[in-house]
Amino acid sequence: MTTYPPFGAGLWNFATYVDRYATDGYGDPRSTLDQIALAGAVGDLSFVDLNFPFTPGVTLDDVVAALDETGLKAIGVTPDIYLRAHAKGAFTNPDPAARASARAIMDGAAEAVRALGARYVKIWPGQDGFDYPFQADYADLSRLAIEGMRDLARAHPDLKFVIEYKPREPRTHMFWCSAARAILGIQRMEVDNVGVLLDFGHALFGGESPAEAAQLLIDHGLLWGMDVNDNFRGWDDDMMVGTLHWVETLEFFHVLRKNGWEGVWQLDQFPFREESVENAKLSIRFLKRIYRALDHLDEAALADAQARQDALTSMRLVQDALFAAGED
Repeated sequence: MTTYPPFGAGLWNFATYVDRYATDGYGDPRSTLDQIALAGAVGDLSFVDLNFPFTPGVTLDDVVAALDETGLKAIGVTPDIYLRAHAKGAFTNPDPAARASARAIMDGAAEAVRALGARYVKIWPGQDGFDYPFQADYADLSRLAIEGMRDLARAHPDLKFVIEYKPREPRTHMFWCSAARAILGIQRMEVDNVGVLLDFGHALFGGESPAEAAQLLIDHGLLWGMDVNDNFRGWDDDMMVGTLHWVETLEFFHVLRKNGWEGVWQLDQFPFREESVENAKLSIRFLKRIYRALDHLDEAALADAQARQDALTSMRLVQDALFAAGED
């Protein structure tokens, strides 16, 4: 029987959603506790990443009890610093009061991480950036983003923080937009408790090779977490993992295994119209296939082919591994 890595999911995988067309939502709202119950019904999940603040009326004690009941653990807490109150940014907002309110939410998320025994605070400052030419002073934008993150990390030296980068959406240009930009920004912070969470779909969307981006981050000791999903590369579709990019998904996890990276294989998906529990189950089914394919991959032959940059032999080996994985 194969022993798989731990699987996790952002709790938002089990929420309901709105968009600019279905403004009435794709289902009735679900509380944090409702989402935890659905995550527990998947069966193969061990970890969840929780949004903070929790939905109205849900306390930290309620969350602890719900996690205990389902056998789930918190891997991270993601502060909601990208909503209407911070539409012009969290760290880079031109209004000092708005920056302070975003910082208060992040400080609250840090306290939740301590209480839940989670591994990190995940920072996704989706509104930090710009939309138009001449809208922002780029030097000032960079200073605010880096100094703000540095100050947050220094205020909580006992915790780890991970930045989840993304090229665009909701801003047309997000500040933390690539693996390289994240590395350069963190180097300027001169702190040792800030790393990166690589979202597979964000790398695709940004024109990166997810595997190469992972290697770059590993080379700098900064790959502290990852999310997997899939998209058509033109948008952050957050589809089921394995929907489209089988070979690139295998390559991504091959890089992680080759480097001895150990962590949670985490889902970040938005099943707008699909049933969320089955969506997660099907994604994990595919991830198990990927894990088994890695066991079937002829590493010696692959290394030899890569040394010659022999694409044809490499692809034959990859296809053999994928086809051999079969059912567990």
